[in-house]
Amino acid sequence: MRLKMCSIHVRDPQAAHSFYTQTLGFETLMAMPEHNLFIVKDPGDAGSVGLLLEPSDNPIAAAYMNGLHDAGLPAIVFGAPDVRAEYERLTAVGIPFQGEPSEDPSGTSAVFDDGCGNYIQLHQD
Repeated sequence: MRLKMCSIHVRDPQAAHSFYTQTLGFETLMAMPEHNLFIVKDPGDAGSVGLLLEPSDNPIAAAYMNGLHDAGLPAIVFGAPDVRAEYERLTAVGIPFQGEPSEDPSGTSAVFDDGCGNYIQLHQD
């Protein structure tokens, strides 16, 4: 058994797909705009887990997404080999972070707003 797909609720799946592919560097696994269905994956990894950019049109999903965002809590964690380099790259294109990368016993991390309804935590691999 393995993890095949997970999801993150977003305000607009098509806009999220553009952000996640063009800004963050994920690759499209599936895009069916006519069905508002967009799935991205890690770049260059054929066997990676799919990330479904799920519409938040369900009131329960919207409440969850908005509740996490309002509390400043990350909805998901992405790994990066160099969090500080990603922080520099993303802040250079205007992506807002909660603060500069920090270190604790679990490693180096930083949290940014994806502009799609979520905070995302970057954690150093």
